[in-house]
Amino acid sequence: MSRFDKPVVGSSVDWSDPQLQSLLSKTEGWSLDNRGVFSPVACELHVGWGAGTGRPATLVFERGKVMVIEADFVIPRDEHVRVDQVKAGVPRSTWGVVVDRRTGHRADDHAKGIEVYWVHAR
Repeated sequence: MSRFDKPVVGSSVDWSDPQLQSLLSKTEGWSLDNRGVFSPVACELHVGWGAGTGRPATLVFERGKVMVIEADFVIPRDEHVRVDQVKAGVPRSTWGVVVDRRTGHRADDHAKGIEVYWVHAR
């Protein structure tokens, strides 16, 4: 095959192949955890449009309009939240919507009752 030939489109995979099954079984317990690349930031989370008081939480990742937040309480999907934090000594508030949530995977997450939320800023 030269570099001018069109690549073969698609491929056939035998998912029942014992070698492939052995390889896939080695990854069953794996999970991705990117929290180590972002320094956690203490924040206050206000749940709902009319929330008067916030509750402590931790911002564990932020890029663009996506935030990942850990909290020890349950917030329903599609709930509006306000995330208050201090950046460089200046208070900052960001409004967003909870788009997904899951229970934390780390051992200390289970012990503390941590839920992990994906919030899209508005």
